[in-house]
Amino acid sequence: MPVPHRDLGPILQKHGFGEIKKIGEGSFGKALLVQAEDGTKLVCKAVDVSAASSKETQDALKESRLLAALKHPYIVRYRHNLHEHGWLCIFMDYCEGGDLSKVIESAKRRGQRLPEEQVLRWITQALLALKYIHERHVLHRDLKSGNFFICRSGNLKMGDFGIAKVLSNTLACARTQIGTPYYLSPEVCQEKPYAWPSDIWAMGCILYELCALKVPFDAPNISTLVQRICRGPTPSLPTAYSDFLRQLCTEMLHRTAC
Repeated sequence: MPVPHRDLGPILQKHGFGEIKKIGEGSFGKALLVQAEDGTKLVCKAVDVSAASSKETQDALKESRLLAALKHPYIVRYRHNLHEHGWLCIFMDYCEGGDLSKVIESAKRRGQRLPEEQVLRWITQALLALKYIHERHVLHRDLKSGNFFICRSGNLKMGDFGIAKVLSNTLACARTQIGTPYYLSPEVCQEKPYAWPSDIWAMGCILYELCALKVPFDAPNISTLVQRICRGPTPSLPTAYSDFLRQLCTEMLHRTAC
């Protein structure tokens, strides 16, 4: 039997981690800010794998070890993991500046667009991180503004790879799919396999969101949203941004390239 969510504390303490606060919770489990014995702050993602088969759990552990081997200045560093009592706990660096979706929300509330210089800096860092993982034959599979994080230096870092999606046949995984698929590419909406261009499309959605402060495709329900992603007009960036940036976004959201 898995240890209930509230009993994660003893597992963490056993391995030398103290819980500081909960920073997220969902059907997958919890995201906790923890502190190691040397004072280092880390984020612990605790994924419920109690319903997974032994092979599925081993696949998830293998993928988390692969992520720990990724070392790039614009990727959140995965430090280590542990598997105990039906939980897969993945530890990664903590980014003090929060995630990019919060930055976008704040700019929207203020009614102030993000400066092009800042957008270019962040999208360049994001694309360099994407190039690095693609060169290592790794798909992110869950790119969205909420999965990029701001570190103390102001740099952007890619994080929250779709680890739990390895558990493709488990209830734990199925529950993580709930939500509006704003960043899904046309081919994924058409039930084709997720591939390299799907990550590029999602990055185009993020670039649009950085500039327009809203997602490029929206609808009152998922079926209409899928139709708009697959066949609707592709929106252009606001004219306040350069032709270069506007053309870049258009090319990233080019359907026939997917």
